[in-house]
Parts: sequence; structure tokens; C-alpha cells
Amino acid sequence: MKRIVETDAAPAAVGAYSQAATDGSLLFTAGQIALTPDGEMIEGSIGEQTRQALENVEAVLEADGASLEDVLKISVYLADIEEYGEMNDVYEDFFDESPPARSAFAVGELPKGAGVEIEAIATVENGGYGSADG
Repeated sequence: MKRIVETDAAPAAVGAYSQAATDGSLLFTAGQIALTPDGEMIEGSIGEQTRQALENVEAVLEADGASLEDVLKISVYLADIEEYGEMNDVYEDFFDESPPARSAFAVGELPKGAGVEIEAIATVENGGYGSADG
């Protein structure tokens, strides 16, 4: 059965989507850009944007009792593929041991003019029923 995951520790969904959804065994996050939990856009470098996006992914995972160690697959969307190296340098700070599978794509544009958007698929231990109340 599908269950929605929400937390105040990451930016609220601003459209017809949820921060994450789970079936109790897998958790799928929505794409996260460099918005702070208050909804402020980080205007810094691609490295700073990547850090905020991954912190948002981490907060959503934690809302359901998961962590970055539970991530099976990451998708990274870059507005400029030339910034791949800088994104990857920060990404490695979050996934230095046993990194998940990953795809990276260059896209034309991202919401709110973001330089990077990141989404994750994670396995959820114990049926995925963490706090989910932020």
C-alpha cells in the first residue's frame, strides 16, 4: 500500500507531488533542488547547490527512518553538464563508501533556475514506518 512521506526538515512540495512515497519496502523521493527547508533558493555554486539538494534528500529519507546508506539509486539532473565535476566532488562527501548506482543527465532547465536536481530510491528497513512527521 502506498504511503506518503512528509517532513518540515526539507522544502515542502509546491505542486501536485509529495516529498516521497513508499510501499513499505522502497522509498522514492521527489527531485530535490537547492531550496532550504524555508523555501529559500541557494544561489551559490553548483557545489553549494548539490550540498543543499543532498541534505534535502537526506532529510526526506530520515523522515521515514531511512538514511543515505539505504539508497540504491540516485538520479542527478544538471542544467550544465560542464559542472559535473564540481557536483561529483560534493556528491562524494555524501557517498564515499559503497555508493549507490547513479545516473547523471544534462537537461535544458530545472525548476526555479536551479543548477542541479537530485532524486533517490532507497530500501526501507522494517517496512518503512519511521516518524514521517518531520
